[in-house]
Amino acid sequence: MLNRRGFLIGSLSTLACGPRAPAVRTQQPRVTHGVQAGDVQTGRALVWARCDEPARMVVEWDTTASFARPRAIAGPVVTPDSDHTGIVALDGLPDAQTIAYRVRFEREAARGASAWATGRFATPRPDRVRVAWTGDTCGQGYGRNPEWGGLRGYAAIRAAEPAVLVNSGDLIYADNPIVAEQQTPDGRTWRNVTNERVARVAESLDDFRARFAYNLEDEHVQTLAAEVPVIAQWDDHETHNNWWPGQTLDDARYRERDASRLAAHALRATFEWTPIPRGPVHRVVRYGPLLDVVVLDCRSFRTPNDPGRGEAGAMLGSAQAAWLVETLAASRARWKIVACDQPIALVIRDGSDRQEGWANADPGPPLGRERELAGVLAALKTRGVRNVAWITADVHYAAAHHFDPARAQGVDFEPFWEHVAGPIHAGTFGPEELDPTLGGEVRFQWAPPPGAGNLPPWDGLQSFGTIDVALDALAITLWGIDGRARHRVELPWRA
Repeated sequence: MLNRRGFLIGSLSTLACGPRAPAVRTQQPRVTHGVQAGDVQTGRALVWARCDEPARMVVEWDTTASFARPRAIAGPVVTPDSDHTGIVALDGLPDAQTIAYRVRFEREAARGASAWATGRFATPRPDRVRVAWTGDTCGQGYGRNPEWGGLRGYAAIRAAEPAVLVNSGDLIYADNPIVAEQQTPDGRTWRNVTNERVARVAESLDDFRARFAYNLEDEHVQTLAAEVPVIAQWDDHETHNNWWPGQTLDDARYRERDASRLAAHALRATFEWTPIPRGPVHRVVRYGPLLDVVVLDCRSFRTPNDPGRGEAGAMLGSAQAAWLVETLAASRARWKIVACDQPIALVIRDGSDRQEGWANADPGPPLGRERELAGVLAALKTRGVRNVAWITADVHYAAAHHFDPARAQGVDFEPFWEHVAGPIHAGTFGPEELDPTLGGEVRFQWAPPPGAGNLPPWDGLQSFGTIDVALDALAITLWGIDGRARHRVELPWRA
């Protein structure tokens, strides 16, 4: 079966695009890629924007769209060192309000300023919130195709009217060139907007930056970003398929084969182009008393991919695994969502003899990385943690998995659900085998038919999920980007 992990974009000899046109200097500074808000939580949010030249970022916010009494914050002077991007923290925000904000860039000595760019977001309310999630943007060479309408999945998320979007990783595909044309499995031609940097694998810092810029040049992405704040995390394709720290890539397309060096560029570009706090990718976003979103990092601390049959192995690393348990145990939120950039029991093979994920395809007791996860789940039960749901993307099809210790191999934990969404704009693959060690059971999956894979976005299998969080229940729905619900489950709150 064709598998997206083994899929490689064809030779760059097919490249059919010219260099990016030189930038045209305007009379005043210019906001180049709209605005984004991120990590909105009680009393605080981050606002992002980019200028086309060095200038000071200025943000104003108000609880009215007319900006009757705006609060102004002088942000950083953006420079080439940050690719002219900047982030400003808004503090002291009131709960249960719609916050209107606007950003402009000012040259020093009053030599001119850009026009305002505006956005909005909702602050936490105590009774309900809708969270959306998805992942996997511009993968397998499927970039911005004007004939199909661009990155239409982002318009579908906007139509669902979430208050927050969790982008579960593969924010970009640094290892998948986006060329002018490529053939789809049915023999049709997919035509991309492209440029010289995205038409090759990303190796330099500017290459990685160009990938983020490319996605934000889509009108649907930019419109959603101005209205729905993001909680972003990373996975493998921000750097290279299935990479791990210290790996030497076996990929003839690359001159730079040090995966950790490439990952440093990727992470820097992620921090520059995404409204997330500087520091560890794993963090908790406290969305009022109703919800905590716990964001994991399954890349930075993992051990090398191997068969997964040994006594040791790590996906999170000991410090992050302990942090996860303590964060969930200490949470006073009514509900907890764990945003994990790797499915926890799907068998994701990396070549013929290595496993990319936690699961090892052995139905027996936990071994390798499974031991780390089993320890986390057991510790959560010991600490009395309940009302937790896991969400992820990564595998390029939608699914709902239920985990129960009665079906597991010697692991005791509270039963829970994991939901998989995406891709939002990439090739579709799957389904993958669900390893039984942790008592997982497939309750739903929406994937290409047997023998098919790398289906383009127009084949209709792109997806996202929503989580309607209320005091007494959590309703999780998987959607196609056509706006039709494909699966729904409601979880009652447990005291």
